[in-house]
Parts: sequence; C-alpha cells; structure tokens
Amino acid sequence: MKKIISILLSVLMVVSCVSVGFAAEAEEPDLKFAVASDLHYNVPEEELTASGEIDDEIYWYANRRASMDNESGFIIDEFLNQCAENDDVDFVLVSGDIADNGKSIKQEHLDVAAKFKAFEEKTGKQIYVTVGNHDAGLNCETTYEDFKEIYHDFGYAEALTTVEENCSYTADLGDKYRLISLDSCDYDKSTEDGMTAEKLEWVHEQAKLAKADGRYPILMMHHNLLDHLPLQRLLSHDFIVRFHYTTATLFADWGIKLVFTGHEHCSDATSYTSPAGNKIYDFATTSLTMYPLQYRTFEITDKEINYAAQTVDTLDTDALSATVKGYSQEQLDLMNAGLNSYAKGYLKAGVQWRLTRSLKMEQIGIAEGEPFYNLVNTAVGGLRKILEQPLYGEGGIQELAKEYNLDIPDSEYETGWQVVTELVAAHYEGSENFHFESTEITIFLRLVALLLKDDLSTVTDEVFLEAANSILADLGTDSIVSDLTKLGTQIFGGVTPMEYFLLAAVSPLVHAFIVDDDGVDDNNGTLEGYGTVTAEGNVYNVADSIYGFFNKLAQMLSTVLSVLYKMIF
Repeated sequence: MKKIISILLSVLMVVSCVSVGFAAEAEEPDLKFAVASDLHYNVPEEELTASGEIDDEIYWYANRRASMDNESGFIIDEFLNQCAENDDVDFVLVSGDIADNGKSIKQEHLDVAAKFKAFEEKTGKQIYVTVGNHDAGLNCETTYEDFKEIYHDFGYAEALTTVEENCSYTADLGDKYRLISLDSCDYDKSTEDGMTAEKLEWVHEQAKLAKADGRYPILMMHHNLLDHLPLQRLLSHDFIVRFHYTTATLFADWGIKLVFTGHEHCSDATSYTSPAGNKIYDFATTSLTMYPLQYRTFEITDKEINYAAQTVDTLDTDALSATVKGYSQEQLDLMNAGLNSYAKGYLKAGVQWRLTRSLKMEQIGIAEGEPFYNLVNTAVGGLRKILEQPLYGEGGIQELAKEYNLDIPDSEYETGWQVVTELVAAHYEGSENFHFESTEITIFLRLVALLLKDDLSTVTDEVFLEAANSILADLGTDSIVSDLTKLGTQIFGGVTPMEYFLLAAVSPLVHAFIVDDDGVDDNNGTLEGYGTVTAEGNVYNVADSIYGFFNKLAQMLSTVLSVLYKMIF
C-alpha cells in the first residue's frame, strides 16, 4: 500500500512540475519594453550660469521649467545603461521632445541620435521615437524631413508605413503587437496639438490593418489623449488633443487599448470607457530629465498589462564636472548621495522662481491705470506676502491667521512656498497620496482662506467699485453695482459667505490635484490585457464607468459641503 501511495505521489509531483512549467511558459510576456518621454536634451554649457534670480546656494542655477539642462545628457546615458542591463527590457519607446531646442539646434538631435545608435549596437535592442513640439517644425533648422533622417534607425527604418507630410509611421513590436507612432504636433504653433481628420483617418486605417494582420495596436504620440490635470482642457489646453473624449472614443472602438504620451511632464495614468464599453488607457510619462527622473517598464501578455516606474538616481558626476565647470563639491556630493532627491530640490527652486515671476503686474499684463490694476495688484501683493513670509514665529503667517480665526497647524515647512512646491512635485511624481486632511492640504487651504480674508480687509470699497463701475460703464450702465452691493449685504450681511463659497469651490480642484483616485495607479499596476476584451466585459465597463462618474460627483459635493461646514461651524 505504501508503495502504491509513493508511486501516486511521485506521479502527482511530476504532473505538478510539468503543469507549473506549462503555466510559466504561458505567462511569458509577449512584450517587454521601457517608455520614456521628454528627454529635453541640451548641449551642456562650458560653465554653469544663473538662469534667474534664485537665492539658493545649491540650486541657484535652476531654470523656470526646472529641467536639468546641463545634466540632461548624463541622465539619458544612465537611462540607456539601465535599459541595457535590464533583461526585462527588449526595446525602448520615446514619446517626443527628444531635444530641448531641437527646432533651432540640430546638433542636439545629432548628439541624442549618437547615444541611441551606440545603445542599439551594444545591446541589439531597438529604440522607437515619435516627434514632439520641441523637435521639428516648418521653416526651422530642423524640419520634419530632417527629423526622419536623423532618427531613421529608430523606427523609420523598420516602418511598415510612413506619412510623407508628417512624422507618423507604424512598426511591428514582437509577434502580436503593432506600434502606431502618431505625429500629434502642429508645426506652425509652439505647443498646441495638430490633430486633424486626416490624421485620425490614418490611425483608423492602421488599426484596421493591424487587426487584419492578427496584431493588437499600441499608439504613441506626444500630446495627451486624456485629462491628467483637473479640467486640463481648460487650464492646460495646449497639452491635450482637441475633442479629446471624441478622439478617445474613436481610438478605443478601433481596438487601441494603450496610448503612450508626454508633453505635460507628469507621471499619470488614466482611463476612459467608450459608450460601446471599450476601455483605453493613456500613460502620460514625465520628463526624463526633470524630477522625478522617471520612466516606466511594461510586460504584456494577452491577459495582463503589468507596468512599473523606474527612476534614474545616479549619474557620472566626474564626467559632468569635467564637461561643465562651476559645480561646487557640495552640489556633486548631494548628487552622489541621491540624484532624485537633488532633482526634487532643483524642481522646487525652479517652480518657485517661475511662479514668483508670474506674480508681477508686468507679467500679468495689466498696466497701471487700467480698471483692475489696483484690485489685482493688491491681491498679488497679498499672495506674495503670504507665500514668502515665515509660517511660524513672531510676525509669521500663523500669527496673522489667528487674527482671522484661522489655525495654521505646526509643521516642518518654513514658508507657504515650500508647501506649494511640495504639492507640485507630487503631481510630477504621480500616484499622489495626500489625504485631504493632511497637514499640507490643511495649510494650503487655510492660506487660501487667509488670502481671501486679508486681501478683502485691505481693499477698500472704492477699489472694488472703481473696477466694477469701469467695466459696466463700457457696457453702457453704471447703476448695477450699487444695487447688487446693497442686495448682497441684505442677504449675506457682508462678504464672509462669499469667502466660504470661493474656498469651497477651490477645494474639489485641490482634491483632484493631490489625490489619485481614478482607479489606475500612475506608476505601478496591472491592467487587463488586449486579449480579455469581450461583449460581457464591455457591458461591465459601461456600468463601472457610470458608477465612477456619479461616485466622483458625490465626492466633489461631499468635499464642498465638508469645507463649508468646517468653515462655518
């Protein structure tokens, strides 16, 4: 009996091992690749120069876009080294803005192309590119014919189809997938998309050809397909394609599930479900050469799409300092201790300088003597004061806030600017996880409330009425302001309810900016594969999409009511 049991156990063990072997073989990815975007390569300076008025002993040379220009080539080198050493990367996709001044400095493209060529020759791994708004243009030093020539070996040489009028092409990826590299740019404009009916029809035709050849279509373009900011179509319209929901519906129903984009410089993934139930994902990849120095890797089977964020956290500082003079030993030591942390400090310095510059009347574009000048100048001055003054200590913002019955919680932040730039950095990094009642958000919202209260207390009725009367006079009336002011006072008893309303209105936008709750993790996750699409699944997708819409609406209303309740009671 024991002998029989032993034989049966042995057979079961053999069968189990064989089954595991078959399962492992079945789960082997069909595609393994890396996706990077917005490399923004710059030819390095001979010596560091100050880009602006930044008072910081480490980041004094940061620029307004917070891109690490002089370090860019060395960051690209490390990125390519990581891809070369990673057995889970068989090829590389780059979704535009390869060169920072590519339209006017062709040498930048030639330098990057040389890096790409060396990588391919060393590894045998293929790089595929698409054009970005910084890369080529009409009547520029780098035309789109030049772009296709310089990057001939990085997609165009393998292309199944190309488009003469722009930089679009298609190429096969492995045995089951086809890349549709779509030129989404407008060559006459700086950042705006150039989507046309002809380009959409070309995508449709390529998607049908891919399906006829038994392949799944993957699309790559520079401009975003879906919103990666709250109200992006309104607040950042040059970074997303026009009629984006219509375009996303078409792409999804044509069988495209994955879209890789850049341009917005944020690490964000989001999804959209067409009315027919087809789901499409837009992976916006942040700029490789600005914080968080990030790219993604993908492994795809019929059943699953697995992705993970990867970070460049080192570079050759010896080569950098030998190429660019002027780095202090402290700067180099900080880079060696953790390049990503260094890049975050650089980003925050650049963002603060950029926003500070924009908070000047000459930048806003309102001249002294114009109707809104006094009103806006007071508001801008108040905002600068609140952001620049120390949060704590004698004469600090915390003391000022108490005068208006507002409590600024204790924290490690020294100024309002540090809070604001921390939230901006989180947006670039993706997978935002600030709780709405976190210290950062609490401080931010109360700074907004303080701005409203403090500014309203310093702006006289004459300033308000002067601005309003001037506008209304242009419209042919001058009596409405007085009537509305009296009516508002009778109903509300002052301006406080308006302060509550404005703060509550801001809250959902803040919440959407700092909380990633769209169901798709920005940096690491697993999605259903191309081979899982079924009619039953599409019905579920539609139902889930409807539920998600009403759930977000409920969350927004809940946020508004919560803020109102806390402010009033």
